[in-house]
Amino acid sequence: MRSAVIKTATLLACVAFGSAAVAREPAITAFNAACFNKGYSDERIAQTMEAAIGAPLSFELTFWDKTLAPAPNAPAVLERRCKVSFAGDHTSDAIAALRKQMATPPVFGKPIALPATHQTRAGTALIEARELLVGRIAVVEVGTQTQGNAVETYMIVDRLPENWRERLK
Repeated sequence: MRSAVIKTATLLACVAFGSAAVAREPAITAFNAACFNKGYSDERIAQTMEAAIGAPLSFELTFWDKTLAPAPNAPAVLERRCKVSFAGDHTSDAIAALRKQMATPPVFGKPIALPATHQTRAGTALIEARELLVGRIAVVEVGTQTQGNAVETYMIVDRLPENWRERLK
């Protein structure tokens, strides 16, 4: 009986610690809940994020998918972008959560060399390309940027179309 009580207490402590981590940086949880899903409109991305962490969203969200709606100010070579940015430097937590998400079935593509469309920039902590189905490529990036006098963490997943090389010309 004592063993069962200790196991239960340990399980509850683990659950409480996990919940505290989610509550501390909800943007990471929201990004992983929504940004890897294809076929989402900007409305559905926001709804999925709110379902995961509550409303209103407490971070900046940039989302567009040119296969679903025009995105006139988006780079021609990109088909889709989902980006969150939030206060503070939380790159370690963001990278750990991102790696876990990408390894969860269905596994998010196969790592490949970074395409010519993307490069490391100041503040980049992680940038990685993944080959997806149907000849598409996704690039994930985590880093920090300054907003005014403050540092914020960003997480991005960009999707390149099958003909991205021709669009570079």
